[in-house]
Amino acid sequence: MNKISLASMFLILATALGGCASSMSGSAYTRSQARQAQEVRMGVVESVRQVQLEGTKTPVGTVAGAAVGGLAGSNIGEGKGSAVGAIIGAVAGGLAGSAIEEGVTKKPGLEITVRLDNGRMIAVTQEADEAFRPGERVRVLTGGGVTRVTH
Repeated sequence: MNKISLASMFLILATALGGCASSMSGSAYTRSQARQAQEVRMGVVESVRQVQLEGTKTPVGTVAGAAVGGLAGSNIGEGKGSAVGAIIGAVAGGLAGSAIEEGVTKKPGLEITVRLDNGRMIAVTQEADEAFRPGERVRVLTGGGVTRVTH
């Protein structure tokens, strides 16, 4: 397998893994969250801090990377050398695939601290797809084990 084919396989793997990432956006809802009542509380943003949301760590990246690495490694040498190359390639590919998956699926996030109208303070961390500023009036939606801040 030539280097261009191998690079193409990793690019396809990275693209596929990016599609597997679930959204942590304040605007994204899962199918099971639709048609569910949510408690709405009003408040004022006290502070906003940029954070990093970790990428996913599923077996998909490891297995796909191991398959690509094993295939590439098996083309090194002949006989036992090919088998050793496949094993080494699979291990290295698995590690690389896992790292690629985590890197492709991590996202910037915000930790939004809100003082609710009842005086209670809460902090909600979500994807950084909306801008929030201290002093801004916001809604805090809670339901189904999920809390989000919206305008």
